[in-house]
Amino acid sequence: MFRKLLHSKIHQAVVTEARPDYQGSLTVDASLLEQCGMRANDAILIANCETGARFETYLFRGEPGSGVIGVNGAAAHLASPGDRIIIIHWAYMDEEESRLHEPRVLLMNSDNTVRESIKYDIGIG
Repeated sequence: MFRKLLHSKIHQAVVTEARPDYQGSLTVDASLLEQCGMRANDAILIANCETGARFETYLFRGEPGSGVIGVNGAAAHLASPGDRIIIIHWAYMDEEESRLHEPRVLLMNSDNTVRESIKYDIGIG
């Protein structure tokens, strides 16, 4: 059996741009992706902390060190610059992998720098 588990999360990043005319996806500063283990083209779920909207899309690699969090395509109608969002990445794992995995989480500052990087202890024996 495979379980769908939290792989990693970027918590309360601030949207820097919303471009409905651009190809769909979420553009994220590549240095943030590397720090939490997400990759371009990974499927993600976005939760908008301002509106409560939740939507699924995939990742584009943004310029490293840019702080970019860009909502593109149709999803740009669900977030605006300045909105705080949570970027959630899932992974499918077998029983053994799920017992060992500790999700990586980036807690963000308002300028999209990392305030703290943590791992969740899932507490499974």
